Amino acid sequence: MASPAPFSKYEFLIAWRYLRARKTEGGVSVMTWISFIGIALAVMALIATLAVRSGFRYEFVGIILGANPHVAVYDIVERDAAGNLDRTMEDFDAVAEAVRGVDGVEHAAAVIRGQVLSAYQGRNAGVEVIGISPEDLATIPLVADPEWSQGALSEFGEPQGEAMGPGIAIGSGVARDLGANVGDSIRLISPDGARTAFGTSPRVSTFQIAYIFQVGRFDIDRTRVYIPFDEAQVYFNRDGVADEVQVTVAEPERINQYVLPLLQAAGDVQIWTWEDSSGAYLRALQMEDNIMFIILSILVLIATMNIVSGLIMLVKNKSRDIGILRTIGLSEGAILRVFFICGSAIGVAGTLMGVILGCAFAIWIDPIFSFVNYIAGGGVWDPSVRLISALPARLELGDVVTSMSLALGLSFVVTIFPARRAARMNPVEALRYE
Repeated sequence: MASPAPFSKYEFLIAWRYLRARKTEGGVSVMTWISFIGIALAVMALIATLAVRSGFRYEFVGIILGANPHVAVYDIVERDAAGNLDRTMEDFDAVAEAVRGVDGVEHAAAVIRGQVLSAYQGRNAGVEVIGISPEDLATIPLVADPEWSQGALSEFGEPQGEAMGPGIAIGSGVARDLGANVGDSIRLISPDGARTAFGTSPRVSTFQIAYIFQVGRFDIDRTRVYIPFDEAQVYFNRDGVADEVQVTVAEPERINQYVLPLLQAAGDVQIWTWEDSSGAYLRALQMEDNIMFIILSILVLIATMNIVSGLIMLVKNKSRDIGILRTIGLSEGAILRVFFICGSAIGVAGTLMGVILGCAFAIWIDPIFSFVNYIAGGGVWDPSVRLISALPARLELGDVVTSMSLALGLSFVVTIFPARRAARMNPVEALRYE
């Protein structure tokens, strides 16, 4: 008679009988459940961590690209007649027009930047002021379409009254620090103000808030103030010049491919990409991601080791059965496959349950985290530390496949050792005292 093919139906029937056996029958059903739960929780933790990791990077990069330029073009730093460093750009219109012609460039706008003190009703806050035209401001995605806003962006740059100046846009954190709202007038105080015969005196200008935005990144919402470009030229003594040209490209994730064409088009300039300014954050996130993956992989390995202990107990309890099966003709390979099926079935079932729980956690992370925050009495999430306003999670197919492959691979590997022990058991020794 021909030998049965590997993984025949009877092998699965024997393995199923051993898995569901009661303790009085020599089974290890309790260990089976412990192994199943351990693997499920480990896979869930791995998928949840990878989802949050992907969410962090997606939100972080998305906010950077949505609220900041992809590339900043500067003039070469020179010294003026007084010997002071001067990096202002006189031909900013020509530079902006030149870089617009580069393939993949979507927008280019000249801006003026400066750091000043803002004040309102006795409250002060240091802010970063960006002078930009209303048309160019409307092209910044997270300012034009933020996660929260108040007022109207269309009022930016519009006259609000002779004593108040044009309407400006400020971040929600600035408004909160000052206690100001839409329609209130705030003062911007610059130490490098008007030049007089007696020296430079601080410049104080009053602007009315026309628009408040919240992009979701703490350091932007708490510092950013936009004023019209022509007003910024007067306010910062930048008559006829700009500080930089901000460029938006079609594929910011591949920003390095634009550097050389931009340099060739703009001429004698310097280029500063978003990766140059935020690369340290991204590298820190990547390092943390790798470490967390290794730690959670060890957690999955520990969970799969429960399969080994369970199978070793099963082999010991079923030594008489193994001797009988060998006596009636089962080969070592058949015995090995029976116990391999026992262990791998636990791994497969636990992995599938862990995938379901992990995906559910990532999908419903907001209500889960709200519940945790409620139980903890609030304050669990501090956006000033994590820079974004909410816990993100982004479920990606690659992360789920990686988690499943890791758990299944470890489950199959650790199952081999106790299965080989069972297959090599001597039937004579197994039945000697029975």
